[in-house]
Amino acid sequence: MQAREAKYMTVVQWVQKQMEDGSIGTGDKLPSENEMSRQFHLSRQTVRHAIDVLEQQRLVTRIQGSGTYAGGAYKRGGGKYFNIAVVSTYVDSYIFPAVLQGIECVLSESGYTMQVALTGNRTEREGEALDKILDKGLVDGLIVEPSKSALPSPNLHYYKKLAERQIPVLFFNSRYPELNFPCVSLDDTLIGEKAADYLVRAGHREIGGIFKCDDGQGHLRYSGFARSMDKAGFALEGKRIVWLDSESLKDMELWADYLFFRLKGCTGVVCYNDEVAYLLSGICLKRGIRIPEDISLISIDNSELAALGEVSLTSFSHPMEKLGRKAAENMIRLIEDPGFNGNHLFDSEVVERKSVKFMSKENCNE
Repeated sequence: MQAREAKYMTVVQWVQKQMEDGSIGTGDKLPSENEMSRQFHLSRQTVRHAIDVLEQQRLVTRIQGSGTYAGGAYKRGGGKYFNIAVVSTYVDSYIFPAVLQGIECVLSESGYTMQVALTGNRTEREGEALDKILDKGLVDGLIVEPSKSALPSPNLHYYKKLAERQIPVLFFNSRYPELNFPCVSLDDTLIGEKAADYLVRAGHREIGGIFKCDDGQGHLRYSGFARSMDKAGFALEGKRIVWLDSESLKDMELWADYLFFRLKGCTGVVCYNDEVAYLLSGICLKRGIRIPEDISLISIDNSELAALGEVSLTSFSHPMEKLGRKAAENMIRLIEDPGFNGNHLFDSEVVERKSVKFMSKENCNE
């Protein structure tokens, strides 16, 4: 035990001495664990234990994804930590890697580090992430995609605490309507309308829709869909609108009979996103329902999934990396100017493939 203590104390005493004689100043970055491991011929576990002790003494501060810095809960030049927390629902789906890449690129270019927490679109995990951010308090701002944004959130008090501490918050992809924080997202209402308009121009009159009920984007896309139906003079038939939540989407094939019962008679369907359209096209294939001859599908995101199925999907593009970059740019502006309006909506254009049937040449040319 004494030998182990002496080993980690070698690192502790070295850091203390470097800080006392000014070789390491407050806010300076310490060598990495690997570097100190090589310097002192110690295991990383021993070095990590030394850093734990120094952190308990409030002599150093760890920042996830960045490193260890001299000083307890320090801020670097200009009163900043130069650290942004990013809370995202998923990192392995087709949109989020590109969004996070865009955020990271801008933050890195501006001298900021990024710490990422993932919620799996679960509000309890979002609450845990926010609680940790508030507890450590080592961030200049928070970029967050809310979990199940269409449902009442149990986490609003965390956001209010962040506002009390004057830590700027920026939502991406969706927002909690109860909170007046800026949001960077696709203009979901407009794109939902444009998707339905596309089917109308293709000559479809019997049009259904599949939307997500627990995410705000689903409600907005439905709103745009409804606006298109009204504009075209078509009745908005509730029986042809299917609402799915995040859990039922995972087992969409189990709901197949219900889906086709609701969509009976439809020649075209607006799908919430590429995932929904891709899963639906697979179910159609198993049931001998031809796309687009029997039913046309139009989607949103223009992801890799749009080209994976037996019939490639006509889909509206999601800005992905551009959205991430814009979110990071607006967050930096909010840090510098709390009065800045950080809201931004992206438009989108359709990428035509093979999943929509044009009912007549006349309608095609409208």
